Amino acid sequence: MKVDLHCHTNISDCSLSFCEIIDLAKLEGVGCLAITNHDTTQGLEEMAEAGKREGVEIIPGIEISAYDFSRNRRVHILGYFVEPGHPALEELCAPLLDMRHHASYVMVNRLIEAGYNITWEQIAKYASGGTGVYKQHIMHALIDSGYTSSIYGDVYRKLFSRGQNGEAPGIAFVPMKYVDARSAIRAIIQAGGIPVLAHPGQYGNFDAVPELVESGLAGIEVWHPLHGSEDEARAREYAEQYGLIMTGGSDFHGFYGETDAALGCKDPGIECVIALKAKKGVVV
Repeated sequence: MKVDLHCHTNISDCSLSFCEIIDLAKLEGVGCLAITNHDTTQGLEEMAEAGKREGVEIIPGIEISAYDFSRNRRVHILGYFVEPGHPALEELCAPLLDMRHHASYVMVNRLIEAGYNITWEQIAKYASGGTGVYKQHIMHALIDSGYTSSIYGDVYRKLFSRGQNGEAPGIAFVPMKYVDARSAIRAIIQAGGIPVLAHPGQYGNFDAVPELVESGLAGIEVWHPLHGSEDEARAREYAEQYGLIMTGGSDFHGFYGETDAALGCKDPGIECVIALKAKKGVVV
């Protein structure tokens, strides 16, 4: 049985619904799957029940879009076995969802003003049933309108680049205000969850690990599609030094994925799930 502890649905920025992901999990032999949508626990209780019926254990999770203000870097914090709808998570994440949706609206209008033949209504359909419009939904519309053939690539960078390393920002880039990473960890703990640092190699977050551990960080994502062997080795070192649970997952987004990662491709092993449950106090 495979384990995947990082998976999204169309409630956030994945192209597939939960039902489609369950079918895929069964096809790929994934028997334990964490649903970690961005900044929301919407639908997790129903997903857990549906998973039971289909023979797939669903771990209720979240991925909070946070920030390391000391180093000016994004930090994503995963939470496992959280209580869906817990006030600590709702209060922290609701403003993030609103800001992201509004930022996407501004982006779309900038693109329309720049001459791109897309509409807000068209893009909103791709995000139907979710928590708001993401850049992937905008790119989906641009693909359907013939401007590009992929979500990520030259067009994405031209439109949405953050303007790092001396480059000018993309013509539709809108900065987001994120929550402090330590606040994200505390909210996950208050919601009964286990906080884990997501893909530290992607955002260069290793230096922040000691401070995050002080705030209650309990795990670190070692295995991820955007982690090379050096990232994995460094994550392992921090896990051993600070007694962190080593997790992993595909960060599955379907058609909207940054990599062509198959569900279950970064299996951390059932031992990881046992460790998380022990931390949570769940009888295995």
